[in-house]
Amino acid sequence: MKIKINDLMQQSGVKFGTSGARGLAVEMTDKVCYTYAKGFLQYLEEDGQLKKRGESVAIAGDLRPSTGRIMAAVAKAASDMGYVPINCGRIPSPAVALYGLENACPSIMVTGSHIPADRNGIKFNKCTGEILKHDEEQIREQVVEVDDTIFGGSEFTLPEENIDARTNYVKRYTTTFPDDCLNGKKIGIYQHSAVGRDVLIEIFSGLGADVTPLGFSDTFIPVDTEAIRAEDVALAREWSTENKFDAIISTDGDSDRPLISDEKGVWLRGDVAGILAAKYMGADSVSTPVSCNTALEKCEWFEDIRRTRIGSPFVVASMIEASFAGRKGVVGYEANGGFLTNSDFAIAGKELRALPTRDAVLPVLAIILLSIQERKTISALLAGLPQRFTASDRIQDFPTENSRLILQKFEDISAINEAFGESFGPIKSIDNTDGLRITFQSMEVLHMRPSGNAPEFRCYNEADSEERVQEMQGISMEILLKLKG
Repeated sequence: MKIKINDLMQQSGVKFGTSGARGLAVEMTDKVCYTYAKGFLQYLEEDGQLKKRGESVAIAGDLRPSTGRIMAAVAKAASDMGYVPINCGRIPSPAVALYGLENACPSIMVTGSHIPADRNGIKFNKCTGEILKHDEEQIREQVVEVDDTIFGGSEFTLPEENIDARTNYVKRYTTTFPDDCLNGKKIGIYQHSAVGRDVLIEIFSGLGADVTPLGFSDTFIPVDTEAIRAEDVALAREWSTENKFDAIISTDGDSDRPLISDEKGVWLRGDVAGILAAKYMGADSVSTPVSCNTALEKCEWFEDIRRTRIGSPFVVASMIEASFAGRKGVVGYEANGGFLTNSDFAIAGKELRALPTRDAVLPVLAIILLSIQERKTISALLAGLPQRFTASDRIQDFPTENSRLILQKFEDISAINEAFGESFGPIKSIDNTDGLRITFQSMEVLHMRPSGNAPEFRCYNEADSEERVQEMQGISMEILLKLKG
């Protein structure tokens, strides 16, 4: 039978976009996952990015219970199309993306990132990197031939695991940065259920750090680096007090988004971490979404700053434009901490190749090295930034359609004033780049948008003090929850 990818989105409940396919694990059947993978590879064929059968397709996954089954369905699709599926195992998203870039082959990561364990997803990378918006549009138009008789019998199986992608990702850091560059640093690694938990230990101990593993979990924990759980805030402070760490580091489920704390166990916001990492890298161009902290502009460290819509494909597209414009030190980052590079960088006389996809290792390594370079604690690095503070929260299990109804209500400025004017004052400007971003005359910010990859309504605030931004966040969420009904 023939299935159009656009129709499959509606029929299956598994949505597809530039972040890949995501949905409930029970809805991500073998047939659905097989069809999405086949549609992606078929698009690469038609676009001339896959030139002959027999080429490799790299496949990896996170530690969710449903991941192995989905990886096997994806591998079956690649094999049935005449390609060679390479089972890269359970490794970080940037590790399999790097393998694809180095071997000029597409890579597919089975992960739901930070969302709960009852959900999962499939992230697609071309031979040259992440799929972008125009790729998504073409993939959705693909009509795929599917043989129903292959489903419903025995489970599909994966090829024997190939460790090259994991090995090369570790070597990216341990052979580029000096092997003693973290000597004397005491680092806690919050493992939980992150797929890169052992990779982090290997990299940071390999660079000389005194590493202590923390919080290992056999049960999947949905750690969201952009909306950190209260229990993770408490754990970091407790661990830091007990162990006197210089920093605690961690990642989300597929280990492409980092968490890093200061020496007091206070987690850094991802958009502040991005500024410090870009400074260490010596970037001359920074691309970042409109939701990120405006300390980026206020610090005046960077020649070229480009604001984008939220989502790594938009950051990637912006970085590509910056490189075309002649910039030589091009980086990007997101509010979730994911850090991307579109230029090669010189590190202690060696070359760190560009990796234009979210990475969790480089930003935390860069911040710790910046603290060593400037002989400051991480909290002192933060104190040296213009004091702008951000906070974010979300309404979970909230359909995108309902989120859009709220934004439609605020198309009328009087409705914004009625809802928020008493708490935040008069409006200075409105930005509709991605959702609704309101800057008030006080220069305080409220930004609202539907999540692009989960049924959530995101709320971001920015103010001149931690106390005020937390107060704004509480007020904003209280108002939005009332509107939710």
